[in-house]
Amino acid sequence: MVELQLKKRRACVIVLGDIGRSPRMQYHAQSLLEDNYNVDIISYLESRPLDSLTQAQSQCQIHELSSVPVTNLTPKLKLLFKAFWQTLSLLMALISIRRPQFLLVQNPPGIPTLIVCYLYCAVTRCKLVIDWHNYTFTVLALGMAGGEKSGLIRLAKWLERYFGSKAHSHFCVTQAMKDDLQHNWNIGPVTVLYDRAPSQFHPIDLSQKHDLFMKLSKDYPQFMPECYADLKQSGVQESTALTQKLSNGSVLYKPQRQAILVSSTSWTPDEDFSILFKALKAYEESAVAEPLKYTSLLVVITGKGPQKSHYEEKIAELQWKKVTIVTPWLEIEDYPKVLASADLGVCLHWSTSGLDLPMKVVDMFGSGLPVCAYNFKCLPELVKHGENGFVFNNHQELSDQLKIWFEDFPHNPSILETRSHFSRSLQEFQELRWRENWQQRAAPVFEAFY
Repeated sequence: MVELQLKKRRACVIVLGDIGRSPRMQYHAQSLLEDNYNVDIISYLESRPLDSLTQAQSQCQIHELSSVPVTNLTPKLKLLFKAFWQTLSLLMALISIRRPQFLLVQNPPGIPTLIVCYLYCAVTRCKLVIDWHNYTFTVLALGMAGGEKSGLIRLAKWLERYFGSKAHSHFCVTQAMKDDLQHNWNIGPVTVLYDRAPSQFHPIDLSQKHDLFMKLSKDYPQFMPECYADLKQSGVQESTALTQKLSNGSVLYKPQRQAILVSSTSWTPDEDFSILFKALKAYEESAVAEPLKYTSLLVVITGKGPQKSHYEEKIAELQWKKVTIVTPWLEIEDYPKVLASADLGVCLHWSTSGLDLPMKVVDMFGSGLPVCAYNFKCLPELVKHGENGFVFNNHQELSDQLKIWFEDFPHNPSILETRSHFSRSLQEFQELRWRENWQQRAAPVFEAFY
């Protein structure tokens, strides 16, 4: 009887965005499946979700929302039309599914998501749970004339606050956000559910890195060796720009290899790529002036977004000698391997509210990769300067950190000692993964509904 009841448990995960680029909500859905829930996901489907979601068709159904038509309206009218369209699309999707015991809703975007979900829950008497990643009104204010003082933004804030307070339970990503929700928004109960890397983000050995470089070299010549002279050497079987595989199966780094710097960005205004661009330019100038002191960098920048083509045009015009930039589109299974293969990560994320944390840093830490992260209010809850990475406030500080980290690479005794210290901190971070953290913090919230 108990087993039968467990099989009937239903949850609905709602993302008014691309589920493939909403890792935290995918991990929620995956954990619910592992706890024997039937899960409906309502979202846009612009990129490939996790295989564990698409392959569990008997237990998990993804309901794709209709894309908002392109219009030539003014920015404010465009926002209103988008809200109207998404309201209808979301309502139709909710009506089409079997009634769940609760809705788990990502915020932002909260408009019209929170309004529609509140009304649906009021009618069907299911529970509403909000996972607060940030605030909708601060994100909207970023691209609105007048910012947070705009009448439309003030309305958005009121709607987000009013309907957000109607939820039965809440998750958020930082302690600072919990304090703000409870003290300034009178919202509760709130459970802090820190992002943690799932098991696919982990360190890998050199042979796995070599296999990745071989795979990437088929599409990106930056991973190919400048010449194949080393293949003429006795015992060299395969060669990339960074590694070589011997006939006995062993893999070695090439002498005087370049270093890999990796950054994952959404190419949006809240991740200012110009900071990294300026820092790399400064590093290039120093490396050209002192080529024996500073190694060459292969900079891998992943992700997609509205500003990507603009910066790719600028990158194509570069004539740099010591810094090479590649912007690959990676398969889901390759992204964790790229992080684990890099020598340093860079995070450009800054928070519109100052109250959220970048998940890409969590992924980097899970892969054993130290990070340089742009500083904002809550960052110390994740990145501790000098303990598990570095924090920078501008492009000059980032450039200085790159020069320190890659000076006399890879044999600088001081940096090897620092890296060893960082590794110990990251190993402690890796001890608690998403699944275990979710079971401790999130599962009891959902169990309380039964």
